[in-house]
Amino acid sequence: MAQNRDYYDVLGVSRTASTEEVQRAYRNLARRWHPDLNKDPGAEERFKEISEAYEVLSDPDNRKRYDRYGHAWQQVPEGAAAGPGGPGGPFGAGGGRRVYVDTGGGPGFAGGFGEAGFGGMDFEDLLGGLFGGAGGRAGTGGFGRMPGADREAEVTLGVEDAYTGGRRRLTLDTASGPRGYEVTIPPGVTDGQRIRLAGQGGAGSGGGPAGDLYLRVRLAPHPRFRVEGRDITVDLPVTPWEAALGASVPVDTPGGTARVDLPPGSSSGRRLRLRGRGMPNPRGPAGDLYAEVRIAVPADLTPAERELFERLAADSRFDPRNPAGGRG
Repeated sequence: MAQNRDYYDVLGVSRTASTEEVQRAYRNLARRWHPDLNKDPGAEERFKEISEAYEVLSDPDNRKRYDRYGHAWQQVPEGAAAGPGGPGGPFGAGGGRRVYVDTGGGPGFAGGFGEAGFGGMDFEDLLGGLFGGAGGRAGTGGFGRMPGADREAEVTLGVEDAYTGGRRRLTLDTASGPRGYEVTIPPGVTDGQRIRLAGQGGAGSGGGPAGDLYLRVRLAPHPRFRVEGRDITVDLPVTPWEAALGASVPVDTPGGTARVDLPPGSSSGRRLRLRGRGMPNPRGPAGDLYAEVRIAVPADLTPAERELFERLAADSRFDPRNPAGGRG
């Protein structure tokens, strides 16, 4: 871990960042660099550095002293008036000792922090039970209120469920075993969209708030509907005479049956648009549904059908293989 690196640089935030921005940056970095998730050899040291920076910048008084005295802020009593000098103050930027999280649960820094000392905090305490543990212990190691880590899981929905939305009970596998959640699915949720369950993530420590659980939606393959964003495509089987003469034909949608006007002379592959009949959108226009024409012929012809088709074949000059326009 780089010595005396600026805490704002560690978290990637500006010196004017709000408490919420500091917390958000910490959560994102903690998930990325937690040694149980990141097997990079330097992940543990990076995680310690991130945790140390967050402990200082998340506490208003500690942050105020750090802004004034830099890494010597620990040597300044709480509530002490700001002294002369910029960041680092009279102690210089290299003063003070660094406190880090000890993976073994032993003392955090050899010799402690000043005379008070800080015990080690394991990863589960720091991330508030990210892996299904009992959560942080209040005040463990003197770190104070620490928010729980956000979690993310994938949930697979059928197209019809995603279309209609509603209240669902979902069971997810967690490190401590299967767990059920009551989830409100917004109508028209799309593949890759995240659903936030506030306070259902890792438990906080020291009385800190729990993190959030984010469910990333994956749409299951459907035998009829093909979903791209909010648009839906469905095959529309039609008879040869409907395709030739035109007709009003029914078409399946996730919201029920609709009707579409098939223009005369429609060939297979023609796409008919039903505006607004795709996936709903609570914040804007709904997607569209596209009915793709597929001409179907009877597998077994009756004598009458065969006679009609033979007469058509004898009388018609239509040739779809003729590049001159289909007429022989």
